[in-house]
Amino acid sequence: MVAARALAEGGTRVDLVSVDSMQVYRGMDIGTAKPTDAERAEVVHHGLDLVDPTDDFTVADFKVAHAAALDGIEAAGAQAILVGGTGLYHRVVIDEFDLPGEYPEVRHELDAEPDTAALHRRLAELDPSAAEKMEPTNRRRVVRALEVTLGTGRPFSSFGPGVDHYPAGGVTQIGLRWPRPVIADRIEARVHQMIADGLVAEVEHLAASGFSRTAGQALGYKEIVAALHGEMSQDEAVELIITRTRQLAVRQERWFRRDPRVRWIDVEADAVAECAPTVIDLLQQAVA
Repeated sequence: MVAARALAEGGTRVDLVSVDSMQVYRGMDIGTAKPTDAERAEVVHHGLDLVDPTDDFTVADFKVAHAAALDGIEAAGAQAILVGGTGLYHRVVIDEFDLPGEYPEVRHELDAEPDTAALHRRLAELDPSAAEKMEPTNRRRVVRALEVTLGTGRPFSSFGPGVDHYPAGGVTQIGLRWPRPVIADRIEARVHQMIADGLVAEVEHLAASGFSRTAGQALGYKEIVAALHGEMSQDEAVELIITRTRQLAVRQERWFRRDPRVRWIDVEADAVAECAPTVIDLLQQAVA
């Protein structure tokens, strides 16, 4: 936001493109920390509120939406900044991955198996390389890898150069790195603030219509749904959200840390004050 405003003051319009797999869903606002109406009025955002939570939205859908957003930004004579932490989405658009097709019948069969660990073991037998690169509990990724492997008859890892290949490109990537204890405290405070802001009511309202296979994986939402169904108390759900969010933060850092093209900025207390000058300088170089 600060970098976009600074460049705008210098005569360059900058739009923000969300690269977040859950901010695409309408109504899922509090739990995804979606930009406020005031923030969207100040700087144009793309990639938000694309589908309803009852709709599936895949990385292939995001690639199409991202391309359309960039076309619109270019037509407006603006520059784009990609923001967000869904690592695979970044790689798909930055490195222009070719994505395999969809196999609904195979996916339906896989969805009938409730044990994600069992699916991961099956993937490890069919495609050990793919299984090694994903968390055994990440159901969406495990099911997708199996769907492609079974649907095409070839390993999921054989498509494209793979996520371990980092070609040179024209995109400047910047990563903000907080000390782990600070991140842990910030996550806990953020989750409690989301509850105070009305996350439970938001989830209850959306759950009345149901969540799609992809939206239903949203961190924070599935735990509150479980509490609403009486599977755990609200306090237990909140603690589980905090724990899983901390685990996600660690996985995200590991994902981006493997990419040698990312320029890291270490943050101690104030991300805006500590990072904005560097980000603005890099962006000014890019648009010069």
